[in-house]
Amino acid sequence: MRPLRLDLLAVPKSVPEVRRAVREHLGVPCPEVQLCVSELLTNVIVHLGEGTPVSLRLVRIRGRTRLEVTDPEPHSWLVLRRSAPDDETGRGLLLLDSVALRWGVDQGPGGKTVWCELQEDASDGTGGSAPHT
Repeated sequence: MRPLRLDLLAVPKSVPEVRRAVREHLGVPCPEVQLCVSELLTNVIVHLGEGTPVSLRLVRIRGRTRLEVTDPEPHSWLVLRRSAPDDETGRGLLLLDSVALRWGVDQGPGGKTVWCELQEDASDGTGGSAPHT
């Protein structure tokens, strides 16, 4: 399967559109991949602002589905934190961490790429998130 690549502006209405595009590209139910798409795009919207240009790349490699979201801000760093029970935000990376096999941030001079990898069968609706490595 060839990779999916989308260049878009991070705005709230793009989140469901990209979720749908990912589902159509994979051709199967993929709730965990769609959850990760939502969380990564929402992080850009919340922390960098609406209208930030991003690139999304989805590829299957060696039995894994890899999702990458690249934005132009090289200095924003994602931090996994615990939210208080009444906090309205701050759980996105915990969700990502709970469904992804692994995730990280690659920084470059022109921006950063936040990526995560899910077990390929997580993309086909059969579940299958393995312990983190």
